Amino acid sequence: MEDRENKSLLEALLFLSGEPLTTSALKAIIDLDEPEIQRLMNELVAEYRSRDGGVHIAEIANGYQMVTNSHYAPWVKKLAGSESTRLSLAALETLAIIAYKQPIIKAEVEQVRGVNSDGVIKTLLERRLIKIMGKKEAPGKPLLYGTTRDFLRHFGLRDLAELPTLKDLAREEAL
Repeated sequence: MEDRENKSLLEALLFLSGEPLTTSALKAIIDLDEPEIQRLMNELVAEYRSRDGGVHIAEIANGYQMVTNSHYAPWVKKLAGSESTRLSLAALETLAIIAYKQPIIKAEVEQVRGVNSDGVIKTLLERRLIKIMGKKEAPGKPLLYGTTRDFLRHFGLRDLAELPTLKDLAREEAL
């Protein structure tokens, strides 16, 4: 197949998936090597970005996914009939602590927040934004928490390295 046909195939797979697809997942479906898939996906991302339409291809959770243009979010929400999936301030605070300090136990989260975090952690687990990553080798073997792939998707991040650093946050606060 030539590039245009391969890009159309990749586009169709992304459209049907609804989930981020990694280059290795795409390789398992089509007969192309990963560098070639990466090249074609980069071209597709650029094409969608340059036309600035209602749909984009974004790099999310170490994969690619078709997403709606955020400019049209109010209308998309009306069509989907979805209530806001916003997180409470307590949930955002807890999620930030977990994202930056993972793996972390609940007691450490509570030490930073200064309040009980049982309910918030339960909600974040139910929403699959965090997961249990194991148990800490300490008395009582407390559970360790970390973020999930759904966390990356929710915030439109490729990976955790895209989280702003403390220096970035301090710089923005100073503005």
